[in-house]
Amino acid sequence: MKDATKQPLIIKSYQFAIEIVRLSQRLVIVDKEYVLSKQIIRSGTAIGAILREAEYAFSRQDFVFKLSTSLKEANETIYWLSLLFDTNYITSEQFDRLSRDCNGLISMLVSSIKTAKSR
Repeated sequence: MKDATKQPLIIKSYQFAIEIVRLSQRLVIVDKEYVLSKQIIRSGTAIGAILREAEYAFSRQDFVFKLSTSLKEANETIYWLSLLFDTNYITSEQFDRLSRDCNGLISMLVSSIKTAKSR
């Protein structure tokens, strides 16, 4: 992401998406795992993509809706990470790092939603 003036949530979600893409690539190339890799890449990259949509929301209600959708995708990503860990596709170190990053996004999203609703 070239524009360093973006909000921290946009930056962190983009960096997280890069890590998810790398994970998905490894799952496909090394493990020949295609189903879970598609699920994790869809939900893990959707977090930031939906946040980018929110930048051009039509209204505050639309903005909150998009943030909430991004939050749902982040929660789903935690599910796929847990499943990948419990089926031995990722190590505990990978799981800890990625879930910590994703939970950080969840916290930021919850805070942003609360702020947007209170305005």
